[in-house]
Amino acid sequence: MNGEAGTLFGLYVHWPFCLSKCPYCDFNSHVHATIDHTAWREALVREIKHYAAQTPGRRLTSIFFGGGTPSLMHPDTVAAIIDTAQSAWTFSNDIEITLEANPTSVEADKFRAFRQAGINRVSLGIQSLREKDLKFLGRTHSVDEARNAIEIASSTFDRFSFDLIYARPQQTVQEWREELNEALQMANGHLSLYQLTIEPGTAFHTWHARGDFQIPEDQAAGEMYEVTQDILAAAGLPSYEISNHARPGEESRHNMTYWRYGDYAGVGPGAHGRLTLDGQKIATVAHRAPEIWLNKVREQGHGAHPVESVTHEQRFAEALMMGLRLAEGVPFDRLEEQSGGTRETFFPPAKIKSLTDEGYLTVTADRITATAAGRQRLNAVLKYLLA
Repeated sequence: MNGEAGTLFGLYVHWPFCLSKCPYCDFNSHVHATIDHTAWREALVREIKHYAAQTPGRRLTSIFFGGGTPSLMHPDTVAAIIDTAQSAWTFSNDIEITLEANPTSVEADKFRAFRQAGINRVSLGIQSLREKDLKFLGRTHSVDEARNAIEIASSTFDRFSFDLIYARPQQTVQEWREELNEALQMANGHLSLYQLTIEPGTAFHTWHARGDFQIPEDQAAGEMYEVTQDILAAAGLPSYEISNHARPGEESRHNMTYWRYGDYAGVGPGAHGRLTLDGQKIATVAHRAPEIWLNKVREQGHGAHPVESVTHEQRFAEALMMGLRLAEGVPFDRLEEQSGGTRETFFPPAKIKSLTDEGYLTVTADRITATAAGRQRLNAVLKYLLA
């Protein structure tokens, strides 16, 4: 791989367990009464070694513990995973090691132990600063616990982020504006701000379909998105990706690996990976069910389905879809490398002209970029481009 994306190599570690299932969540998460932490530690370590054997000599730029609820992991499991990764690959001097955490008191009390284990950044699932909305979202923490967790994170880690969800039932633009300003008083260098969506297979999907609640209309949700961009930009945390805001230099390095289409190994149930081996891009996908994954690792050293080659056409589409999420856009060099073609063959000129004339794309000599309006409507832009 060439260019900036070629210098990025990440490790994603999936911890699939939660204390309860949030009704909006469509992630691969499970509620188990008991967990054999020793067995899970050994399995995750073994699967890392499996992928390390395929990628010798790589320089690891980030590790991300996602879930599920990784803050339910034992700190010694986190330490074992980080130690294994450090033995398997060379750590970059500024490696980012992030752990997602819930802001309950029990989990926040473990932050110092996580730091000692090697974590240098946490991402907190705050989701709301309003008690009634925390209850609606199925969160198990209170607003006071959220504020306390942010304070502990701030005093424990140099870098931290937290998430909020907007366009909640009955929420107004003014209420969201007030909540954002409260969040900025506690934020450091990064915030993730997601519009509530109703995903198939979730409890919310069932409840919404039968009319138990309604979410704001598209126009109101769009206004909340625009308010978000304006307030965060004015506060020095501009949008660098559709839902992510940061001070310059505080962007999530691990997520930038995805968006810049760099390589990453994914371990744990349901984890995805993209690896370039001998010039060929391969996709790895682990079994989703925790028990099946665990047994597969015991039997064969990894829990993945058979790997699949990613065709040049798929690589082009993936690089474009991920890259257009970013304010920086996608360099044509990256698209050429992934597609095996030239920039003249990427898109019909009429489509590009239509989207640029409508203000959704800008095209320069070296890259294609979605405008702010284009990123707000990116699904439709991509559907048109890739049809």
